[in-house]
Amino acid sequence: MRDGFELAGGGAEIDPVPARPKSTFWQAGHPPTLIAAFLYFDLAFMVWVLLGPLAPEIAKTLQLTAAEKGLMVATPTLAGALLRVVNGLLVDRIGPKRSGAISQIIVIAGLFAAWLLGVNSFAGTLALGVILGFAGASFAIALPLASRWYPPEHQGKAMGFAGMGNSGTVFAALFAPTLAKWFGWNAVLGLACIPLTLVFVAYMAMAKDAPNRPAPKSLVDYFRPLKVPDAWWLMAFYSVSFGGFVGLAASLPIYFTDRFGLTPITAGYCTAACVFAGSLVRPIGGALADRIGGIRTLSGVFAVAAMALAAVSVAPSVVSALAAFVLAMLALGTGNGAVFQLVPQRFQAEIGVMTGLVGMAGGIGGFYLASSLGLAKQLTGSFSPGFLIFAALALLAWAGLFIVKGSWRAAWSTGARI
Repeated sequence: MRDGFELAGGGAEIDPVPARPKSTFWQAGHPPTLIAAFLYFDLAFMVWVLLGPLAPEIAKTLQLTAAEKGLMVATPTLAGALLRVVNGLLVDRIGPKRSGAISQIIVIAGLFAAWLLGVNSFAGTLALGVILGFAGASFAIALPLASRWYPPEHQGKAMGFAGMGNSGTVFAALFAPTLAKWFGWNAVLGLACIPLTLVFVAYMAMAKDAPNRPAPKSLVDYFRPLKVPDAWWLMAFYSVSFGGFVGLAASLPIYFTDRFGLTPITAGYCTAACVFAGSLVRPIGGALADRIGGIRTLSGVFAVAAMALAAVSVAPSVVSALAAFVLAMLALGTGNGAVFQLVPQRFQAEIGVMTGLVGMAGGIGGFYLASSLGLAKQLTGSFSPGFLIFAALALLAWAGLFIVKGSWRAAWSTGARI
């Protein structure tokens, strides 16, 4: 056979042997698991950032300072970042489905206890933030759960679809302030248990671990990727793209109420618009990276995000700030999908722990942004320094891509565009 043709005796070419067609995206994997991963991720993200939309009311009740508000909304982000490593280890050890079940039970039980006992102090909000971190750590479970079912040419779309669970932050921004006004902010913690429980039941019925699960490795083996510079680069890129997304999602209700005097409900609507934009484009970012390459996609992402965040720092009105935030979120959401088009190409055998490590870096970036905005407000009376510093980090990430792109394209051979 040569060039798709079989040669008959004497060297004459006969009819071409048709190549086996590539399967479509929905045929290539396991759609019920993909949907279950999305639902789990979606509701987990809803409660992960729940303290953000409730922050204006909680701060009023507990008399919190600007720095305390920033730390309160940032704590779930940091806890989620650290717990993602734990969940990454669990995914490779006991499988993503069981890991997800354990995490969901912890979050539901924690929220129910917080509603029943009440949260009456700043320390109590931090403790609740740690519990909500288990929801944020769902990232290290939902993505491997979906990813392991799909071949390299569909990784960007699979990770993007599952990762579109970021949209859960929209529900928190839309509904939490209104429910808090009707029933009190503490009641929202108990009400959140209802959809979480429904999704848990659906998850247990639909999710299935992929048959190609890697064999368990020793604890030392799990961290071997950290010896590879590529792992640190991917973590750095995600700390900017996802860190910017989740940091803004948690902080925008405070920003809009403090900066422009909006009511918590109106601030929630503005936040929902921004978060929806970032969530909507995550799968588009994965698909775009599949088509033109993750590096090229991220180059545009970081440049646009840096310009938009710089524009936010000098925005004179709600309208101009909202427009700049939407643009920033569109860029950052696209970047989230693009980074996770690259991760499986480089670390397919370690996808569980790498999802945890990269996700941890993203959470740390979000913790930095949310906490620094509160600190900047308290120290300078303005949020602008916090936005400008994060814009500078986006530019550094943009420069980093130029450092690694040549070696990555030369060394990686996965059959997918990078």
